[in-house]
Amino acid sequence: MKIQEICSSVTDGSHNPPQGVTESEYLMLSSKNIFDDNITFVDPRYLCKEDFDMEDRRTCIQAGDVLLTIVGTVGRCAVVPERAPKFTLQRSVAVLHPRVDICNSRFLMYALQGKRRYIEGRAKGVAQKGIYLGEVANIEVPIPEKSIQATIITHLDKIASIIHKRQQQLSALDDLIKARFVEMFGDETYIRMPLDSLSQGKGEYGAQSASEAYDPNRPRYVRITDINDDGTLNNDFVSSSNHEDDKQYKLYYGDFLFARMGATVGKTYAYKNGNQIYAGYLIRYKLNLEKILPEYLFAYTKTDEYVNWVHLNQSGAAQPGINAKKYGSLEIPVAPIDEQKAFVRFVTQVGKSKTAIQKSLDEAQLLFDSLRQEYFG
Repeated sequence: MKIQEICSSVTDGSHNPPQGVTESEYLMLSSKNIFDDNITFVDPRYLCKEDFDMEDRRTCIQAGDVLLTIVGTVGRCAVVPERAPKFTLQRSVAVLHPRVDICNSRFLMYALQGKRRYIEGRAKGVAQKGIYLGEVANIEVPIPEKSIQATIITHLDKIASIIHKRQQQLSALDDLIKARFVEMFGDETYIRMPLDSLSQGKGEYGAQSASEAYDPNRPRYVRITDINDDGTLNNDFVSSSNHEDDKQYKLYYGDFLFARMGATVGKTYAYKNGNQIYAGYLIRYKLNLEKILPEYLFAYTKTDEYVNWVHLNQSGAAQPGINAKKYGSLEIPVAPIDEQKAFVRFVTQVGKSKTAIQKSLDEAQLLFDSLRQEYFG
């Protein structure tokens, strides 16, 4: 059946959002607040009551409605939960009102998640891709009997719960590392040294081009978007495209990368292993391992002190950035190397637990994806 047959209405949020006020109880969300099976209320736009009432007449969001991101990162989908605060939306999110006699809301959410590639393929635009409401309304979804829908929801909910718990465990271990760093090194008694003096030379900018596909016989091309917040790399592989880059930009243990441009300015990556080169929007520092260890420096870049430094030192309105000269002046509290090594041993032990949990998470995610493919094609 088509979405327009499954739902009593399909609309999107405001195409001309009101200016907003400093703070109020009247919220307007956008696609940045909508994730798979999760709606966040962080950093909303606040409206006055008059503007909210006007926008609410358009979306009329109720518990059980299904939200679908249709501009920017298209295809993320969630169900509005019971007891959610009242909110309205910008046009980057579509609101689907399922007919309860035909389709369970969570079934529709999972079905649309299973259609992610199709939805992404229908999105158009250059600067920011989007999919029209007419396209959304015509998406075909297999709708079995309600009893079968309930069984499918139960299966997927159980696996989704396991995935969520494993993600929480990984996050807790990351928090444990941060807490241990503050406990060991947060008393402000250590000498501070600029990054340049802790490195073998100045910061170096990376390679400017990559191939469009991954060749396992060539180095992996590490971009800002490949780096996760916990310092790991995602699975979006591309390769270097220039043989001359393979040597000049090759990463070795002790190499530390800082993101220099855009919304991710300040993000960091401590190279561990693998055949990798780094991209042009990253700056490499070859650390002097007799003075500072990459694991220690990475933990420092997760502290509030470093985050505040990035906020104060980035420049540029449209495209914020921090250049190599500015990063080189970053003053870092440097503990004795033996204390750093003790911290690294602790991080290594925690890392073993993270590896086991990540393996379980990957297995659960693989099962979830395969079942969703089986159910929804």
